Amino acid sequence: MTPLYYNAKLKEAGRKLRKAGILHEVLLWQQIKNKQLNGLNWLRQRVIGNYIVDFYNMSNKVVIEIDGYSHDNEKKQEDDAIRDKFFKSQGIEIIRISAKDILQNMSAVISFLKERLPKNNLSDKKK
Repeated sequence: MTPLYYNAKLKEAGRKLRKAGILHEVLLWQQIKNKQLNGLNWLRQRVIGNYIVDFYNMSNKVVIEIDGYSHDNEKKQEDDAIRDKFFKSQGIEIIRISAKDILQNMSAVISFLKERLPKNNLSDKKK
């Protein structure tokens, strides 16, 4: 497996995002950390290329992105499309979830993710 490009200049920004405690991200993190979601190991605010993703499962190359109200404008949607194209070129699947859904119907979000995501595999068991 070829390692993904990593912009080390974004490492501190990722750390700050983890500490910021954005409510919808923290709430989802509480549901998926410690392999609670399909037994998968997730990283939070991970740098991939020139981007910081909300959550990343390395062994299955899956990103979960939470879209808040800032994603409702045309410019941000264009930026997201460019970002998604980059991830797809790296073989990474992107799952987008609205912050509103997390805040208003977490059980439906978790059910959706459980169905959409693969179950634990051997590489996750070793971590």
